[in-house]
Amino acid sequence: MKIKTTLPYYTEINDFLASIPWPGRTDNPDFYCLRLKKLEKDVQVYRPPFKRSFYFFALLFNSGRIQVNYGDQTVQDPDSYLVLHSPNLVYSFAHNNGLEGYIIYFKQECFSFFKPDFHQQFPLFDPLHTNLFMFDHATFEQLAPHFEAVFSAYEGSAKSQHMEARLKLLGLLYHLEEFSLERKKEIRLATTQQILLRKFTQLIDNHYIDKRTVQEYADMLAVTANYLSQSVKQVSGKNALTFIAERLTNEAKSLIRYTDFEIAEIAYQLNFSDPANFGKFFKKQAGLSPSEFRKRHK
Repeated sequence: MKIKTTLPYYTEINDFLASIPWPGRTDNPDFYCLRLKKLEKDVQVYRPPFKRSFYFFALLFNSGRIQVNYGDQTVQDPDSYLVLHSPNLVYSFAHNNGLEGYIIYFKQECFSFFKPDFHQQFPLFDPLHTNLFMFDHATFEQLAPHFEAVFSAYEGSAKSQHMEARLKLLGLLYHLEEFSLERKKEIRLATTQQILLRKFTQLIDNHYIDKRTVQEYADMLAVTANYLSQSVKQVSGKNALTFIAERLTNEAKSLIRYTDFEIAEIAYQLNFSDPANFGKFFKKQAGLSPSEFRKRHK
């Protein structure tokens, strides 16, 4: 009998920080600035899929070795990147001790003084998918002072209010909107099918646990399943179902390698009907059974 498992869902910033675990906490329940520093010891940090009810974004650079999974892509050792994540999206991450930079968590209540609708004012925070921009270290250095202004105000103001820091955060978000518009100009020449593929893989990244068919993604993209399949195949050379299966397999591999969960627990967490079906799926994709994969990579 399948035991129904649900993704962890964090409504409070401090509850999420405790789950990482991270020693710091915020006195302001709506706002937290975290400086990510290189860890002294070489450790692998993996966080299984979860959801948050608040916003998250970060400007990070890599001074060691790291793997970033984004949509259908795996990028090894990027120099620097900006990631922005809206509430209620599925998220997971894995990194070692090589990441440094700025991380900001906030709730919309942080801007109670700001009247316009937040998502309309800042479409960079997309309610359907994570936005991620990779770039060189020179671009990191250009963006860092804007983050530093927020952090300096945050660390130097009254902890219960952080009004100056919130105003500077608002300015930072406007600056990042301009930054993203410049970046998007570089990809405007992409074909309609390439754009569709990118949207498809972004949706997979946030729905792979509960949506497994091409039809479900086609519905979200307002196209037919046949058109989506043909477009994906033409642009990438791979079937649409392959993208879904690969994303699910990548998460399964991370859960098997970096956690001590029983294989059955992983199967249910990834929304398989039973461990046997999960085992068949995993062996078809990875060429090994889940237990064999764990023995080889632990």
